[in-house]
Amino acid sequence: MPPRTTPGRRPARRLPATLAAATAGALVTGLAALPVHAGPGTHDPIGTVARTVGDARFEPGPCPRTADPIPDLARARCGTLSVPEDRSRHHKPREHGRRTITLAVAIMPAQTSRPAPDPIVWFAGGPGDDAVSEIPLALAGNLNRDRDVVFMSQRGTYSADPELTCANIDRFNARALGLVSNAPSTGRLHVDATRECRDRVDGTGAERRTYNDIESAADYDDLRRTLGVRKWNVFGISYGTHLALNYMRLHPKGIRSVGIDGILPPSLAGGAITWKAAREGFDGLFRACEEQPACNTRYPNLKATFLRLVSELEANPLTTTVTVPDEPEPVKVVLDGSNLVTWLTSATHVAQGVPRSLDELAHGNPQRIAEQLAGGKYSPQAIGRVAHGLVYGVFCSQWTPYESRADIVRAGHRAFPTFPRSMLANAPQLAWLHDDCRAWDIPPAPPWIRDVTRSDIPTLALSGGFDAQTAPSNGAYVARTLSRATTVTVPYVAHVVFADSTCAQTITTSFFERPTAPDTSCLAGLQPPQFEIAP
Repeated sequence: MPPRTTPGRRPARRLPATLAAATAGALVTGLAALPVHAGPGTHDPIGTVARTVGDARFEPGPCPRTADPIPDLARARCGTLSVPEDRSRHHKPREHGRRTITLAVAIMPAQTSRPAPDPIVWFAGGPGDDAVSEIPLALAGNLNRDRDVVFMSQRGTYSADPELTCANIDRFNARALGLVSNAPSTGRLHVDATRECRDRVDGTGAERRTYNDIESAADYDDLRRTLGVRKWNVFGISYGTHLALNYMRLHPKGIRSVGIDGILPPSLAGGAITWKAAREGFDGLFRACEEQPACNTRYPNLKATFLRLVSELEANPLTTTVTVPDEPEPVKVVLDGSNLVTWLTSATHVAQGVPRSLDELAHGNPQRIAEQLAGGKYSPQAIGRVAHGLVYGVFCSQWTPYESRADIVRAGHRAFPTFPRSMLANAPQLAWLHDDCRAWDIPPAPPWIRDVTRSDIPTLALSGGFDAQTAPSNGAYVARTLSRATTVTVPYVAHVVFADSTCAQTITTSFFERPTAPDTSCLAGLQPPQFEIAP
């Protein structure tokens, strides 16, 4: 799989544990020396001055509560952005029932004492992840090398008010490992959990239909203006690329450049493209094994083995139990075809062990795969961190109204012709999507939400060759209508290359320094993983 970089020439027309883990505990505040200033002619660092612009107000203040400690927040400048929950009610004054929501803001200072004047704003994965929780990921990749980096909790997420997390869904998803994935009874329980979440969200007073890309993009534009930033750069990962592409066309003013990593085009988002992504990512991994003599000799025909196992397990699921930390009793895992696909979608992040795990399963030993599935679902980082109110707000207004269940089945069959039809309506990690959205019951977004993004803003489109969650080919797709785009596929890396590849981190920081000429020279030296070879 050769590395590829392709500049766009036509005219303009989320995870590893660090991605999934929400973060941090106590209220902390801090100021950094010589940070970016809040616009021309001022001497106040961004994030230190209260400012109102229209209906939005930024207030400096304590850093937000987080699920796990983030020591770096001690150096941050923090505060809150208050915005209308529903901007369609612009004619109503606040005192007559116009609800305001509060979004947490944390600004991490640049490493240099003389940062560039245009900060970077981080768009988190998900939907439903809290940007503040991803500060360690951004700093580990040196994103703040030359610029301040701004993190804001997207509406509904963990450190926002209201917080629209639903731990009941997370706990059900863990227990569901012990159920047959595509059984109608499992679907009914899935929808029951969604209804319970809906009732919890309604109990907060939140207006469910306002948690979407349109309102979130307006929130970020309000943040830029209330911080007094004339121009900034955007970096989005996973679902954050979906939001970034919409932000680019809804609020282009003030954007210097955009980096998107693990790309999910809003015009394609849904179950169909998810099946395509799984096929591309799986094929990249299987091809790497075939091209490595030791792997191909020990695990011949790995792709065929996987496809056969999916069909066999969907017809005759294998049940086992595994021990999970903090669980008093062993937990049940039903390994059927859908759960095997779900496992591989995430296991591309630990590609070295995939051939060995599949070989063990083919010889009757499911333990490694079952332990990885259960370890992810029962992890403390998987419970109560994701804002399902935002998840369904996006899925049910922007995706399902414009993609039928039949569309998903057809795409699944195209990607995997040998898979049983019984599993095709539930795309990987999007099980029972249409059923859930009927229960969530919100109106569709305007049809234009599915339009492609056409822009001449300099854009870096990053993909991973092993990405089974957002198709590697999505980079070239979005670049067709971004006239100043550079597409980069980093080989041998899974979803969100910035998290796992120092080469991707180097390319990203060089892009924000020179948006039309990022340094991609590191791609030439990349090597495939050394796959585990069992005795």
